[in-house]
Amino acid sequence: MGLLAAPLDSVDAYVDFFTAQPLPVLRRTVHDLAALQADMDTVSGKRIAAIVLGDPLMTMKLLTYLQTHRRQAQNHDITTIDRAIMMMGLEPFFRIFADMPTLEDALAAHPKALIGLLKVIGRARKAAHYARDWAVVRHDLDVDEITVAALLVEASEIICWALAPTLTERVHAMQAADRSLRSAVAQGAVFGTTAREIQRALVRAWKLPELLIELMDESKADHPRVRNVLLATDFARHVAHGWDDAALPDDLAAIGSLIHLGREPLLNRLGAPPEAMARLLPAAAAE
Repeated sequence: MGLLAAPLDSVDAYVDFFTAQPLPVLRRTVHDLAALQADMDTVSGKRIAAIVLGDPLMTMKLLTYLQTHRRQAQNHDITTIDRAIMMMGLEPFFRIFADMPTLEDALAAHPKALIGLLKVIGRARKAAHYARDWAVVRHDLDVDEITVAALLVEASEIICWALAPTLTERVHAMQAADRSLRSAVAQGAVFGTTAREIQRALVRAWKLPELLIELMDESKADHPRVRNVLLATDFARHVAHGWDDAALPDDLAAIGSLIHLGREPLLNRLGAPPEAMARLLPAAAAE
């Protein structure tokens, strides 16, 4: 597996490079799937799905594999991990996803990049958790679709950390030196494009299900399902900076409007610490 050390000249060139590499997954994912494979007589699709959903890259690998190897009789996209595993079957799943490269091995010479990558993966997991919880409150038609979409919103940043660690470290060094520097500006300076532009091209090239692409599309944010996914992503990113992040009041107002929940019960649901409760509650409610 190769790592990209210098910028390329177009979004298509990045897509071609990333597509040519075997996508690595977390070492924990490989270990946990191997443990389940050793217990094939009792393993269930749901147990496998739980492991897959803990790893955005494994989730992407599974969905894109199914889309690019779909049977002629399959007349609809598979948009959730449970259904993907059911469609594939347990034995084929373990055979196809044997001997996967790991992120830890790929980034052995880039420990700072590995730390940065693990932070983004942790953030993606939290976004998926928030999105699922709010989808349940909203009585969404399929909370699993919302969960998967939220997990994958920042997939391109994860892939850049995994396959272009030197460039991605440079982006974050620029932002560390200038806290007001927006991610898109730093990415443009280093990569010549942004993670969002790469993602738009990647999800098409890798044939991610159309419904999931739509759920991650900012231009469709007036739709409650899309707003559910994007608000979860924004909130997870902002709260990762701390409960004093300046963007949180706007996030909370938008989330409360989406799920029709007042500020205090919303903060309780989100697990806000007492000092954040005092600061983020409207003045009248805090008295």
